Amino acid sequence: MKKYSYGLKKLKMIEQIAIVFFIAVVIPMSISGFIINNINQQSVRHQLRESAILVASMVSDEIDFFFKTNESTLAQIADTLEYLPSKKLKDKFIKDVAQRYPNCEDIVIVRNPLELEKVTDDAHINEKPILSTQMKDGSFLVIIFNANNWDNQLFKSLENDTRQIYIMDKNNHLISSHNFTPDVFKETLDLLPDDKIEDAPVLFGDEKNRPNVYLYRKNPELTIVVNTTENIAKHAIIDNRVKIILAVLTTILAMMTLVGFYIYYLYINIRQLFKAIIAISKGNYQRQIRLLTTVFTPFEIVFLANEFNNMASEIHKSYLELTRKNIELKELNEFRTNLIDTVSHELRTPLTSIQGYTSRLMRQDIVIDEQTKQKSLRIIKEQSERLKRLIEDLLTIPDIECMRLRTENTNISLDKVLEQSELLLRKRDGHAIVVNLADDFPEIYADKSRLEQVFVNLYENAVKYAYPETPIIVDTEVVGDKAVIRVKNSCDKIPKKKLDTLFEKFVRLDDNMTRTTRGSGLGLFIVKGLVEAMEGTITLSSDDEVGFCAQITLNLLRENNYGLYGVGN
Repeated sequence: MKKYSYGLKKLKMIEQIAIVFFIAVVIPMSISGFIINNINQQSVRHQLRESAILVASMVSDEIDFFFKTNESTLAQIADTLEYLPSKKLKDKFIKDVAQRYPNCEDIVIVRNPLELEKVTDDAHINEKPILSTQMKDGSFLVIIFNANNWDNQLFKSLENDTRQIYIMDKNNHLISSHNFTPDVFKETLDLLPDDKIEDAPVLFGDEKNRPNVYLYRKNPELTIVVNTTENIAKHAIIDNRVKIILAVLTTILAMMTLVGFYIYYLYINIRQLFKAIIAISKGNYQRQIRLLTTVFTPFEIVFLANEFNNMASEIHKSYLELTRKNIELKELNEFRTNLIDTVSHELRTPLTSIQGYTSRLMRQDIVIDEQTKQKSLRIIKEQSERLKRLIEDLLTIPDIECMRLRTENTNISLDKVLEQSELLLRKRDGHAIVVNLADDFPEIYADKSRLEQVFVNLYENAVKYAYPETPIIVDTEVVGDKAVIRVKNSCDKIPKKKLDTLFEKFVRLDDNMTRTTRGSGLGLFIVKGLVEAMEGTITLSSDDEVGFCAQITLNLLRENNYGLYGVGN
């Protein structure tokens, strides 16, 4: 492939469009997808952090609500116990209340803070929340809640949330949990700082896509931890990232497919332009552009194709005209060459004879007898007539070619025409003319002098190429309203290909260069022109039985004589 002077390779249109599409569409969309993905990731991270903080606050509010609700109940139970006189009544009352108290697993009275601490530790170990109050006698009333009921109440609104939530006491003992897994709990516990900020949700940990939040509260002293699991992060961030990337890739792919089909469709039509231009450059001026035309075909390409087809049509017409003119010029050149050759050859012989015999007659130094004189004069006359006939033939050619040949057609007798033609024949070379003509043969409608010229040429042609001492046969017959005359001789069969060319100018049966037989090669051309001018037809044939036959068809006599008739008559 050719290259520009600065070394860059020439690109095809489809390659240029692909580069432009890549720069203008693929790269911007990829950058946009990357930006959108980052923005989405930041937004999702923010949402995860905010939702974790919100969950921690919600759980804290649920704990406050739980303890505040149960603290008033606990105070009422303690007040009631103050008025019961015996331990038996107090135990019975506690048992009845425990059975009717929702979420309550057990109600006990401990005597001192040490026992209270032990009960509290045991409850925390079993992940059971407790609530206590000191009575007037220094003992403590303690309610131990059912762990499952406690979890259900705290996490009721979060049962569809997949986060892991832990509630721990001051010693980081797990009191309650949601979606608990030991391994993750241990990892989360290791990340939890020792110094906690009170009464405010705080982010902790190293995973930016998995925000962890703790909320440390003093009353009661609990730590609420909300852990964002890997599945949540994957679903919220990674899955969204994949969806964005797939959406961008799908969009690019769809655009590439659509643009690719359109470019291919456009490329097919443009290739038609290329093929047509190449065909024109190689000389095929008949090539037309055939577009694949739809509503998507650009108007400019349709317009260009139509204009190109019109231009190609005009070029083809001009080419045909130029070809025709070239053929005419070639024929004219051949005619000029043949004319010069014919004139130089056909005129030289009779002129030489006339010059030679005239010089003999003019000599004074010798005595010429009368017989020699008459012979010389006869030869001079024959050669002069030959020159005259050749000149007449040459003058007849332009009229035949331009359809200007005029004939004076009248009703004439065919036998007189044939008789006179035989008399005008210069030489027979031992060939007899045999005419088969019925006595009652009707008159024909033709030009007498032109018809005599026709038969003289046919006789001379038949004599010239006939076998020695063979007769020239003239057959006649009437077919309908036509007279048919056939002039035949005996000779070698003429090939059909050669036979079809004998009506052309300067065409002879012998070789043009050797000229084994004298003649101008104009006889049959003139005969055809004269016969057609007289409203007749002529055909040639050759077979093994008859060497050569020229058949002339003429009109029979007419009742009215219209005077002068031309080709168009």
